[in-house]
Amino acid sequence: MYNEGWPLYIHSAIFITAGVLVAVVGIRLARYAQQFARRTGLGQALTGALFLGASTSLSGIITSITAAAGGHPELAASNAVGGIAAQTVFLAIADRVYSKANLEHAAASDENMLQGSLLIALLSLALLTTATPAYALWGVHPVTVLLLGGYILGQRLVYQAQEKEMWRPRMTEHTHTGEAESLSSDSRENPYEGENASPHRQQARGGTETVSDTVSNDNGSSAKESFAALSIKFFTLALVLGFLGYLLASSGVTVAEKTGFNETVLGGIFTAVSTSFPELVTAVAAVRMGALTLAVSDIIGGNAFDMIFLAVADFAFREGSLYHAMGTRPTFLIMLTILLTSVLLLGLIRREKHGIANIGFESMLLLLIYAGGFTLLVTVMG
Repeated sequence: MYNEGWPLYIHSAIFITAGVLVAVVGIRLARYAQQFARRTGLGQALTGALFLGASTSLSGIITSITAAAGGHPELAASNAVGGIAAQTVFLAIADRVYSKANLEHAAASDENMLQGSLLIALLSLALLTTATPAYALWGVHPVTVLLLGGYILGQRLVYQAQEKEMWRPRMTEHTHTGEAESLSSDSRENPYEGENASPHRQQARGGTETVSDTVSNDNGSSAKESFAALSIKFFTLALVLGFLGYLLASSGVTVAEKTGFNETVLGGIFTAVSTSFPELVTAVAAVRMGALTLAVSDIIGGNAFDMIFLAVADFAFREGSLYHAMGTRPTFLIMLTILLTSVLLLGLIRREKHGIANIGFESMLLLLIYAGGFTLLVTVMG
């Protein structure tokens, strides 16, 4: 479908055009995701992780599978893990967009912290595998099955966290809990302190008793819309976004290859950032709509989903275990991503209200660690 033999200016034009269209489609998709969370009662955290995060990751999956099937395990693994690292740093950009408070303070939830913890566990499992014998059954390493099973179990824990509240953040005037931002300001004047916060939080998660079933059209008026129609619009836009991401990745890879970068730099920076661009667009769009939990869960939940990239890439790579064939540079990326996710979790737990340049300490650290890690990767390990 994509012709790598086209002139460089055509690849560049495709990359720029696809990027603009991703921005347009991503904003619309974030709006539909907010309505989807409200109508299903899943809440923004789970909707952002399972639906929005997965939808914006389609292009990344295609890139990793294509690279692995073509015998490029380093590129496949670097694209997967590099995308997680890039998306984690994207939260710092989304944090800068929200001016009232630091995003990690306003969108604190047990679901988001569970997603972050799950991601660290899955990354650690992949890292440990590189130190074990290169065993493969029918070309697939057993840890691939564990990654898939671990992700499913983790999402079950996230869902149960909604049903059985075992922990909750201290509510402040800046805290947004799932669908709470959909309610009127009058209904949220004093739900923020003490034990009275819990009922409000439960209502916000369900959304069915406190939020109207109406949706707003482009003119700002309210109109009835069936759930089936909303679902069709959401998943259609998700497929469009996946195709645009594929064009972004394909054109970005072609342009980057002409510069002579190695596969880790190519996958960890160029393809990872280009395939992760939809996450940035949807996260910023969600923040601008006031759907803060949706924005954070889109990134963190999407990162956990992206670990499936490694699993499907191992299936596609037919020369043995992908984890042992990918080399040392993707292993460095895995360790860097574990560090980035740990810093993000520290920010979610500490919940600093305001920081330097209107971003939290963790956002500043994310930017510095990411820049330092890839500088080291290019200059020393390249």
